[in-house]
Amino acid sequence: MDKMRMESEDIQRDNVAKIAALFPNCVTEAQGEDGHLKKAINFELLKQMLSDSVIDGDEAYEFTWVGKKASIVEANRPIRKTLRPVKEDSVNWDTTENLYIEGDNLEVLKLLQESYLGKVKMIYIDPPYNTGHDFVYPDSFIMDNEDYNEGTGYFDEEGNVNYSRENSESSGKYHSDWCSMIYPRLLLARNLLSDDGVIFISIDDNELANLKKICEEIFGEENFIANIVWKHTQQSKNDELFFSRQYNHTLVYATNKNNVARFYFERTEEDNKNYSNPDNDPKGAWRAGDVRSPNYRRTLCFDIVAPNGNIIKAPANGWRWSEESVKEKISTGEIKFKDDYSGIIRKIYLCDQPGRTPENLWEGNRFGTTRQAASMIKDLFDGIQVFDTPKPIELIKSMIQLLPDNNSLVLDFFSGSATTAHAVMDMNAHDNGQRKFIMVQVAEPCAENSAAYKAGYKNICEIGKERIRRAAKKIHEDNPDATFDDGFRVLKLDDTNMKDVYYAAGDYTQEMLPGMESNVKSDRTDLDLFFGCLIDWGLPLSLPYTSETIDDCMVHTYNDGDLIACFDENVPESVIKTIAKRQPLRAVFRDSSFASSPEKINVGEIFKSLAPDTRVKVI
Repeated sequence: MDKMRMESEDIQRDNVAKIAALFPNCVTEAQGEDGHLKKAINFELLKQMLSDSVIDGDEAYEFTWVGKKASIVEANRPIRKTLRPVKEDSVNWDTTENLYIEGDNLEVLKLLQESYLGKVKMIYIDPPYNTGHDFVYPDSFIMDNEDYNEGTGYFDEEGNVNYSRENSESSGKYHSDWCSMIYPRLLLARNLLSDDGVIFISIDDNELANLKKICEEIFGEENFIANIVWKHTQQSKNDELFFSRQYNHTLVYATNKNNVARFYFERTEEDNKNYSNPDNDPKGAWRAGDVRSPNYRRTLCFDIVAPNGNIIKAPANGWRWSEESVKEKISTGEIKFKDDYSGIIRKIYLCDQPGRTPENLWEGNRFGTTRQAASMIKDLFDGIQVFDTPKPIELIKSMIQLLPDNNSLVLDFFSGSATTAHAVMDMNAHDNGQRKFIMVQVAEPCAENSAAYKAGYKNICEIGKERIRRAAKKIHEDNPDATFDDGFRVLKLDDTNMKDVYYAAGDYTQEMLPGMESNVKSDRTDLDLFFGCLIDWGLPLSLPYTSETIDDCMVHTYNDGDLIACFDENVPESVIKTIAKRQPLRAVFRDSSFASSPEKINVGEIFKSLAPDTRVKVI
């Protein structure tokens, strides 16, 4: 019977396996840090296999910084962490499909790699802008040594992360730290996007150029969709040195742009005002379109003879279509002659327009402003400004509207005040959609002199969760007939459920033996263990869950049999048989549930007999 892995996916190991599948002769063995042999790549041999495609020497077009290699290694490094359920903070725990996850998003993204691989349709993030005042996530791998840590104030006097430190422009790692922060997170995020998935990243001028280069490296230059310029404020700032900055950027990239459906906004009366039907065309309203070719082509330069014999000369670059196509369009009515036969008119029909192609300049009430966003959250929190820099839900809703599927999964791993969750619920309420959200936010403390702290909110996560609760209530009040998922499961990042001795065959002493009776930490509940198994087995974390008592044992069932688990001690054979008869896809028990190896072997035999297709593991 196999044991659960109980650590995040080892992406580096998976990459080696992919290379091994293509070039098995390039795979060898090397000694790992733990002293055991592991598969490794013979790069010299791999270079020979790809001799025409390998760059030697220092000259190559690339974007790099101090710490880039370390950030790549960190993205691939597995962690021994877990996500622990917090039912008391959740809303509609049993039925909701939304998630709110507290913890460092780098580690959370690692834990989500298997459960949500290729399942996220849209990612929106609003990462720190590196203005010199926003904290930069102090990942351990971007620090050179303890002296550097102390000199730059990564930690306070008590050794805790200093979220309020400044990353001044005079720092030698001003841009490097930011690049090292965002790079591994985007590497991991790309794995979660579906084949037709899209990511939107808000940023200002400070790191726009670097972010674009990073995205082109991770997503591919060919998958760049747009740089949306959003006018976030209508007010001019006279204290700006040279220009009053009123715009921010949102870079848009796809996993594979060829798989992404065209973007459209719903048409408004303003969009349709130029359409009419003066000639009672049976296809309905139309407007005149351009008939000229945008580029010169000799074959498109031909005369058109009007019904009255007039000769209509081609424009300078020629017509948009070949002579044969023009004749066909005249016969169908798509091209008509002007009343005086001096030229031709192309009809663009309103009924043929699926929507309005969005511009890359977003301004006005349709997209909201930072002032409107601040006012909204202040109203939600009874006049208290609990969050200073929220994004407007109109901005996020506009992004969501571009996705044709209203059953999409939306991820925001810099969720802040949870604007994205608010936008998803509001969209679902208005179009009866079934979109789901995953919010991820590190528990950044609120400053003690802030309005949020004085109102009782100790960190940003407390603000985000409360905003979702209040936003759902407000949406229901404004749309009493609407039905939408207004709940969320709260999960919190924590150290592994398992004791360290579970992982390492160390140097045991007599004093250690009493603590080794169980390999599970004493403060962990069945629900903690259950969700740890979901992560380990790569199952989504938002599906229906039930529990029941069978012969005095607690049995947990996930999604009607995707996984059944029992973590009691000394599980009787009757319980084992009851679980096996249900033929779940997976079954999990504690290793200590069975007093001896023969008992464990008997469990395997029971499942072979009653549920041969069930995969059985222990923790």
